[in-house]
Amino acid sequence: MADESWRLPSTVQELAATVQEPPSRYLVPKQEQDRLSDQLTGAELPEPVPTIDLGRLLAPDGDDEEAAKLRSALQSWGFFLVTEHGIEAPLMDALIAASREFFRKPLEEKQAYSNLIGGKQWQLEGYGNDPVKTQDQILDWCDRLHLRVEPEDERNLDRWPGHPESFRGLLHEYTVSCKPVKDGILRAMARLLELDDGDAILNQFGDKGSTYARFNYYPACPRPELVLGIRPHSDVCVLTLLLMDENVAGLQVLRDGTWYSVPPVSDCTLLVNVGVSLEIMSNGIFRGPVHRVVTNSEKERMSLAMFYATDLEKEIEPIAELLDEEQPARYKKIKCRDFVAAHYEYFSKRERVIDRLRLLSQ
Repeated sequence: MADESWRLPSTVQELAATVQEPPSRYLVPKQEQDRLSDQLTGAELPEPVPTIDLGRLLAPDGDDEEAAKLRSALQSWGFFLVTEHGIEAPLMDALIAASREFFRKPLEEKQAYSNLIGGKQWQLEGYGNDPVKTQDQILDWCDRLHLRVEPEDERNLDRWPGHPESFRGLLHEYTVSCKPVKDGILRAMARLLELDDGDAILNQFGDKGSTYARFNYYPACPRPELVLGIRPHSDVCVLTLLLMDENVAGLQVLRDGTWYSVPPVSDCTLLVNVGVSLEIMSNGIFRGPVHRVVTNSEKERMSLAMFYATDLEKEIEPIAELLDEEQPARYKKIKCRDFVAAHYEYFSKRERVIDRLRLLSQ
């Protein structure tokens, strides 16, 4: 039988503790190294990240100023910050602290929640790495814990860490607290699209829309000029709520060929990111931004992303109300399950699957 040990890389945290130099499979291709090292510092954003007061945006009588800021953010960057979202700061702090405690546990304890079935077959949920599709795939300097948190009755609690003991309860409470934030933002977006039904985007999720929590852990990297935390990509979901590390920067976004660094934020501000499922639903009016994560030579970094996706059996396609003869569909429809699978296939090749769904008539 052929040796396929390359499909099962060591955890990055384990590597970081034992190597002076990252293995070659983590280094960007040589032809990209000079260009990458020049760009990794990232340009300063030409203006501050748009910040939306969610309380004002979702007020019963609406707030034209906040709505205008949201429209501008969606048209310029595809992401924005939200304050006054109603999620309690102690809850957010406690969940991040519990997740840090999990990642600092001995490897054998964390492996009890591995995303490898039988130590070999990769699955989305659990602790470990993203899938490795080919021997020449460049790997990311990141370990993650990826958990499906909604629908609640379909949680795979075998993958949820039992230690620290507070982890499961905190993640449940955070999931419940994030839902009205997501719902409110998508209703505000429906108003911007002038859809007759304020729940038109929410209705696209189907009966069993999925929510995934992804805890990202980036150990300090000895060669940050040659290694990425996560390679360039767009989120495949409808919407992402990101709780960033408030002390260590790393997120960068691409616009007009330039990578811009997103500074860390404090006071439990959330970053909201448009996913490419919403790009399709809005027929390209809202765009899912390309982003990446860079590494740090001295400090570890953590983030928590909540990904909101449609029912896996539901087809993702432009909302019919947005289409007419002058604005025909710009994207092919695709079942969510196939979209997610294709995303990982293209992600391994440093490509975006949505680029294959655009219709030639655009």
